[in-house]
Amino acid sequence: MATLSSVLAIINPLSGTTTAEQKALLRDAFLRKAEALGYAPEVAMTAHAGHATELAADAVQRGFSRVLAIGGDGTINETAQALRRSATALGIVPIGSGNGLARHLGVPLNPMKAVERALNGRPVVIDSAEINEHPFFCTAGLGFEAHVAHAFAQQAVRGLPTYMRTAFRAFWAYKPTRFLLDGQEKELFSLTFANAGQFGNNAWMAPKANIADGRLEQCEIRPFPAQATGILTWRLFNKTIDQSAYWRGRSITKAIVQAEGPLLIHADGEPLTLPDGKAEVRIVPGSLLVLL
Repeated sequence: MATLSSVLAIINPLSGTTTAEQKALLRDAFLRKAEALGYAPEVAMTAHAGHATELAADAVQRGFSRVLAIGGDGTINETAQALRRSATALGIVPIGSGNGLARHLGVPLNPMKAVERALNGRPVVIDSAEINEHPFFCTAGLGFEAHVAHAFAQQAVRGLPTYMRTAFRAFWAYKPTRFLLDGQEKELFSLTFANAGQFGNNAWMAPKANIADGRLEQCEIRPFPAQATGILTWRLFNKTIDQSAYWRGRSITKAIVQAEGPLLIHADGEPLTLPDGKAEVRIVPGSLLVLL
């Protein structure tokens, strides 16, 4: 059984653009700083998809007070899944390509500074959410953003330039999707359910989202002419997308979305497919402790 001062760092060796040597330096810095602060530190490396969830669940079972997720949005999502509704707090050390949750929460993007924040910070309660049985902490979505998430997952190189190239190519082949949203038929370019305000890389789909208000922001982008693409993209990164005539948003606690055939979605950027074409989205208020 762990002591109250036990802390675990979960490192994804494949995350982001940092090298194996840089990750080793980060691991050593974590161990050194944690011991100096009186913690009993441990390190675990992920070996396969879902491994971070398994490692974090074991840490909760053993009574660890803090678990640091050192990786991208996928690693943070997997780790946080196991920490929901527990007394173990999540420390975010972002080394991914988007880092949406870290950016929203103001976590330093410098990994060394993020380690210090996670070890010295205090636990703060935030919400999480679910799309069917898949937890998410930043955003989940359908339509164009899900289409891009699926295409981006196939790319050998990560990062913002690759994402932008993938999105640009996908844009010209993509056609808006017809959804049945809470019983109302809508044709939408994209549909986002935002717990945090952005996808990552400071692309703000829900600029006014509050991650601890017990609500999600439902953001719809209506079909728009090609000539509006530039200003919409500018607004997305300028935190003013909610001022566009093509954007519509409202605060919700749950929603049901249906479409014909398998439904492509993403949860914190991870591509998923719902074979029956139905998505149920819900907020889970006050369900996660994050170190800030």
